[in-house]
Amino acid sequence: MPSFILASQSPRRKTLLEWAEIPFEIIVSDIDESYPTSLAIEAVPEFIAKNKALAVKEMILSTKPALANACIIAADTVVVLDQKIIGKPSNKQEAIDSLLALSGQIHKVITGVVLLHQDKEISFSETTLVEFHTLTLEQIEFYVDKYQPYDKAGGYAIQEWIGVVGIKKITGDFYNVMGLPVSKLVQKIKQLNF
Repeated sequence: MPSFILASQSPRRKTLLEWAEIPFEIIVSDIDESYPTSLAIEAVPEFIAKNKALAVKEMILSTKPALANACIIAADTVVVLDQKIIGKPSNKQEAIDSLLALSGQIHKVITGVVLLHQDKEISFSETTLVEFHTLTLEQIEFYVDKYQPYDKAGGYAIQEWIGVVGIKKITGDFYNVMGLPVSKLVQKIKQLNF
């Protein structure tokens, strides 16, 4: 029986946990990802991650009680430019607009992570600064048409073509930009003292 449950459908988070050789299974519960407008932007990812974790915990207790002792890992990532969250684009034009806004700029990628294990809860955030080269409209349209980044915060994935050719510099954890600060996560898991 796995010791961990990943409360995320993100293929990037799945890959990162596999690379860290953490045994897990995936269980997700659809939640409303809205948040109070009064919440500080830096607190938004942890707020949403906690709601994801609690929803999965409730689902496990009611439908899979054998997994009640597993540790739930939930995460949420936001892209922040000029103190505004750039969400997941819902169509081609929104993806193009997001990347035009990020072009030539430095933005923050903040991932909030919540671990729930029985009565223990650990939550933390990691922030990485990402600077894009100035991108041409042709580059942006090529990327959006080929990679269709509609499930990605900010409309891009650092491990795809746009990251390879478009990113000038990152300051902080690369894997955080992929969606999970896995090194910090491993350190926090140690605090749970299984």
